Amino acid sequence: MTKNYKVLILTEPTAGNEDRYNNYYEHTHLEEVLQTTSLHSAQRFKLAGNAGETAPLPYLAVYEASGNSAEEVLADLSARRQEREQSDALNLRTGRVWVFEEIGPKHERSQ
Repeated sequence: MTKNYKVLILTEPTAGNEDRYNNYYEHTHLEEVLQTTSLHSAQRFKLAGNAGETAPLPYLAVYEASGNSAEEVLADLSARRQEREQSDALNLRTGRVWVFEEIGPKHERSQ
Protein backbone atom coordinates (compact mmCIF):
# COMPACT_ATOMS: atom_id res chain seq x y z
CA MET A 1 0.00 0.00 0.00
CA THR A 2 1.40 3.38 -1.00
CA LYS A 3 1.92 5.86 1.83
CA ASN A 4 2.64 9.59 1.87
CA TYR A 5 5.88 10.92 3.35
CA LYS A 6 7.61 14.17 4.15
CA VAL A 7 11.38 14.05 3.71
CA LEU A 8 13.13 16.63 5.89
CA ILE A 9 16.75 17.46 5.12
CA LEU A 10 18.78 19.82 7.30
CA THR A 11 21.92 21.27 5.73
CA GLU A 12 24.41 24.10 5.96
CA PRO A 13 26.96 25.72 3.65
CA THR A 14 30.67 25.15 3.90
CA ALA A 15 32.59 28.05 5.48
CA GLY A 16 32.38 31.25 3.46
CA ASN A 17 30.09 29.79 0.80
CA GLU A 18 26.57 30.77 1.88
CA ASP A 19 25.71 32.68 -1.32
CA ARG A 20 27.04 29.88 -3.57
CA TYR A 21 25.24 27.29 -1.43
CA ASN A 22 21.89 29.10 -1.64
CA ASN A 23 22.21 29.64 -5.39
CA TYR A 24 23.18 26.00 -5.99
CA TYR A 25 20.48 24.56 -3.73
CA GLU A 26 17.63 26.74 -5.01
CA HIS A 27 18.49 26.89 -8.71
CA THR A 28 20.14 23.52 -9.34
CA HIS A 29 19.79 20.95 -6.58
CA LEU A 30 16.04 20.98 -5.92
CA GLU A 31 15.18 20.65 -9.61
CA GLU A 32 17.74 17.88 -10.13
CA VAL A 33 16.35 15.93 -7.16
CA LEU A 34 12.83 16.23 -8.55
CA GLN A 35 14.03 15.12 -12.01
CA THR A 36 15.99 12.09 -10.75
CA THR A 37 13.61 10.75 -8.11
CA SER A 38 9.89 10.11 -7.69
CA LEU A 39 9.59 12.89 -5.08
CA HIS A 40 6.62 15.18 -5.85
CA SER A 41 7.67 18.58 -4.55
CA ALA A 42 10.44 20.48 -2.81
CA GLN A 43 10.64 23.68 -0.79
CA ARG A 44 13.40 25.32 1.25
CA PHE A 45 13.33 27.16 4.55
CA LYS A 46 15.86 29.02 6.71
CA LEU A 47 15.69 28.93 10.50
CA ALA A 48 14.08 32.16 11.72
CA GLY A 49 13.45 31.40 15.40
CA ASN A 50 13.01 28.61 17.90
CA ALA A 51 11.60 27.61 21.26
CA GLY A 52 13.46 25.01 23.26
CA GLU A 53 16.45 23.25 21.74
CA THR A 54 18.04 25.05 18.79
CA ALA A 55 17.94 23.31 15.42
CA PRO A 56 21.35 21.79 14.67
CA LEU A 57 21.55 23.29 11.16
CA PRO A 58 20.04 26.47 9.70
CA TYR A 59 18.56 25.28 6.39
CA LEU A 60 15.65 22.90 5.82
CA ALA A 61 14.47 21.30 2.58
CA VAL A 62 11.06 19.63 2.69
CA TYR A 63 10.17 17.11 0.01
CA GLU A 64 6.87 15.29 -0.49
CA ALA A 65 7.04 11.66 -1.53
CA SER A 66 4.93 8.53 -1.91
CA GLY A 67 6.09 4.96 -1.56
CA ASN A 68 5.68 1.63 0.14
CA SER A 69 8.14 2.38 2.96
CA ALA A 70 10.53 5.00 4.30
CA GLU A 71 13.40 2.77 3.21
CA GLU A 72 12.06 2.84 -0.36
CA VAL A 73 11.90 6.65 -0.29
CA LEU A 74 15.48 6.88 1.01
CA ALA A 75 16.71 4.39 -1.61
CA ASP A 76 14.97 6.41 -4.34
CA LEU A 77 16.63 9.60 -3.08
CA SER A 78 20.08 7.98 -3.21
CA ALA A 79 19.79 5.80 -6.33
CA ARG A 80 20.68 8.41 -8.96
CA ARG A 81 22.69 10.81 -6.80
CA GLN A 82 25.73 10.51 -9.09
CA GLU A 83 23.64 12.06 -11.90
CA ARG A 84 23.11 15.25 -9.90
CA GLU A 85 25.60 18.10 -9.78
CA GLN A 86 27.53 18.20 -6.52
CA SER A 87 28.74 21.46 -4.97
CA ASP A 88 31.55 21.99 -2.48
CA ALA A 89 29.41 24.83 -1.07
CA LEU A 90 27.10 22.20 0.51
CA ASN A 91 28.56 20.67 3.68
CA LEU A 92 27.95 16.95 3.10
CA ARG A 93 29.53 15.97 6.44
CA THR A 94 26.86 17.65 8.55
CA GLY A 95 23.66 17.10 6.53
CA ARG A 96 20.84 15.10 8.12
CA VAL A 97 17.82 13.33 6.58
CA TRP A 98 14.55 12.21 8.16
CA VAL A 99 11.55 10.57 6.52
CA PHE A 100 8.19 11.04 8.25
CA GLU A 101 5.17 8.89 7.37
CA GLU A 102 1.76 10.54 7.19
CA ILE A 103 -0.45 9.06 9.93
CA GLY A 104 -3.48 11.32 9.86
CA PRO A 105 -5.36 13.82 7.76
CA LYS A 106 -4.29 17.42 7.29
CA HIS A 107 -6.19 19.73 9.64
CA GLU A 108 -6.96 23.22 8.42
CA ARG A 109 -8.46 26.20 10.17
CA SER A 110 -12.11 26.84 9.36
CA GLN A 111 -12.98 30.18 7.82
